[in-house]
This record gives sequence, C-alpha cells and structure tokens, in this order.
Amino acid sequence: MTKRVLVAGGGIAGTVAAIALHEAGYDPVVHEAHDRDSDERGAFVTLAVNGLNALRDLGLDPVALLAAGFPTPRMVLRGASGQALAELPLGGPLPDGTATTTIRRADLYTALRTEAERRGVPVVYGKRLVDAVPDGPGVSVRFADGTSAGADLLVGADGLHSRTRRALDPAAPGPRYLGLLNAGGFTSGPVDPALRPAPGVMQMAFGRRAFFGWAAAPDGSVWWFANPARRTPVEPGELTPAQWRAYLLDALADEPIPATELIEASADVLGPWNTWDVPRLPVWRNDRIVLVGDAAHAVSPSSGQGAAMAIEDAVTLGRCLARSADVPAALAAYERVRRPRVEKVVAYGRRSSSTKTAGPVGARVRDAMMPLVMRLLYRKGNPQAWILEHRVA
Repeated sequence: MTKRVLVAGGGIAGTVAAIALHEAGYDPVVHEAHDRDSDERGAFVTLAVNGLNALRDLGLDPVALLAAGFPTPRMVLRGASGQALAELPLGGPLPDGTATTTIRRADLYTALRTEAERRGVPVVYGKRLVDAVPDGPGVSVRFADGTSAGADLLVGADGLHSRTRRALDPAAPGPRYLGLLNAGGFTSGPVDPALRPAPGVMQMAFGRRAFFGWAAAPDGSVWWFANPARRTPVEPGELTPAQWRAYLLDALADEPIPATELIEASADVLGPWNTWDVPRLPVWRNDRIVLVGDAAHAVSPSSGQGAAMAIEDAVTLGRCLARSADVPAALAAYERVRRPRVEKVVAYGRRSSSTKTAGPVGARVRDAMMPLVMRLLYRKGNPQAWILEHRVA
C-alpha cells in the first residue's frame, strides 16, 4: 500500500522533498502556510552548483527550472576602502555549462511547485501546521485554520521557526541570532553603467557598519542585499518601510561602493529580517516524523548554502526511502548521511558571518591579510571543494 506523506512547508526543502518522495513511490501532499498569491519572504537566493547537481539527480533540469535567474559563477570580495581583496569561484561551470545561479526566491518557489504539480504532487495553500501527535502507526497534524489531516509520515520542512521541530522534540534548542540584519532589493530598472558590475560576478564588500552585495541582472537592473550589524534582533513592526530605508542608507553612507545609489534606485527595500542559524539539534526524526532544510539545520546566509543544503536533504531523504521499505530504518539512514555534512556547513557559515562584523581593528587586519591568505588557500585548489563538489550518494 502506498504510504501517505504530509509535507509541512512549500518552500525549497518541502517541494523538492515531495518530488523526491513521489519518485520513490510515496504519496506526498505539500501543505504550505501562505496563500498561493502571497509574496514570498526574501528577495533572491544564490543556488550553488552542489544544489543544482542534486536537482539533476532527481531528474529535474536546473537550466529550465532556473530560467528566470542568471549565472553568478564568481565572486569579488572588497575591503573597507573598496579595494578588491580576492576574486573567487562560486562553483561551476559543470560540463554542460551549468553554474551557480541567482534567482528571485518567489520565482524559484513557483517553478518548483509547478513542477511538483506537473508530476502529480498536490500543493495545498493556507495550511500552517501548529501541532503534530502520534496517531496509531502514523501521525495526526493540526493546522491553524482548525482543520487536521493524517499521514503515515510527516516531513517537517517548515523552516527556521519550525513547529514540526517542536512537536518532535519540545526541548529542541531555538535559533541563534547572528548579530546581523538582512535586507534586499532590486533597482526599478537599468542603472547607470558606472553602477552596474560585470555580468556573472557577485560583488561583496565589507563596509564599516554593513556588509553589501550586488550583481547585474540581464535586463540591466541590479539585485542587491545588505547585512547591517545590530546587537539585538529587530522586532516585528519596529521599523516602518521609510525608517528601514533610512536605516540602511545611514549604515552604508560614505562607503566607496555604489550601495546608497542602488538602494535609492529601488522602489522597495525588502526586510528587515534577522539572520539566524540553528545549533546542533539532538533529534532530527522518530519513526513517523523527519526534519529537512532549515527545520533541521538552518545555516547562516553567509554560507551561501541554505538552498543547496535543503535540496541535498530532500534528494537524500527520497533515496533512503526508495532503498528501504522499513521507514524508520530509512529515516535513520538519512540522518546518518546528512548530519555530519550539514553541521560542518553550519559551523562554516557561522564563521563567515563573524567576518562581517570585524570592527575597525579587525577590518584592517582582515583587509591586509585576506589577499595573501586567499592566494595560499587556493594555491592547491578550491578550499570550498568539499562543499561545492559534493554529490548526493
């Protein structure tokens, strides 16, 4: 008998997990908290080649799926004076030309959900999970709208503040604030060529009070993000859109990069969002519930690996369940494969975040040492190869 799977969360992890489980012979249904037409949180995401390879392993075509995005295979790091400290590969191109790709988050979600539905995986909207309890050999899930549903297996892909995580382990540690806020935006149209970087290169700069990144889209506009330092998380509703724009402009004033010009050329400034990661979770699964993506191991955005890790999780989960009819054993195998890798990436992302808030003395040391350190690190190959060249087993 086909096993019913309830996937909580219709983001990257949940939708790809549903496709993987469908391919493994299961009967998944995605339950997404937001309405179909709701704006998605976040501006854009850069999906690294290890994530693209995992999509390909699932029989998906990354080029077609990410057609609304553009390749960003290289990154330039700039110091506090605007000088280039290093130019580094972000992964790829693969033999077929596929490279790390930047895409609006909403476009990626839409493409994934469209593909899921094309394959016969239903996506139900407006279903925010609030609790999950054992129900015989399966699990019963309750939603915020008062409805409930049952399944043989619950896949918790409900993100950083996962309710599935709490249902699985009420003592689970919560997210850790990383001392940075997050913003993003898109210029309203093409900008002056003097403000537009070379195509295919993600520019990133260590400002005095904020980290800033920007890249040129094919239509001549510029996509950007900013990470201003702040000791405490921002509270919901604390800043109006006008106050948030002013906050960013002040944090990036007088920097030797085109940050303020790009913000002023953008109709909307998205955010603010707090940046978090999740410390090591002692419990990822039981016999009927399993966590994937940010619900299991949120990584700092500084790692550039949040989306790729979610996809790797989803494909690995599908493969483990395809290989074994014993669901508890398959879930244990999934955790055994994934936990060491993602915990290493979480630690890497946390270290990367700390360099964005180095302080004046630390910034001078960083800017003086980074060119030499990068040359030494890359002399024998790419030190990030363990991340970017990973292939799902």
